[in-house]
Amino acid sequence: METDRSTARKVMALHLAGRAHAESREAAREWVWSHGRTPAADPIFVGVTNGEPVHLLYDVEVHLEAGP
Repeated sequence: METDRSTARKVMALHLAGRAHAESREAAREWVWSHGRTPAADPIFVGVTNGEPVHLLYDVEVHLEAGP
């Protein structure tokens, strides 16, 4: 998800300290919901992109929907 460098640094610092940035983690969860998936666990922060604009990267496990 797109962010600014200041927020990206803050999220990375919290991650390195073993803590989570609640606001961006919740935004990742909302993104999953908005794309029709059901989160199965809390989003896991995995990194930050180097490009412009900066993006926070989260891994979110989802429930697989059973087909007919």
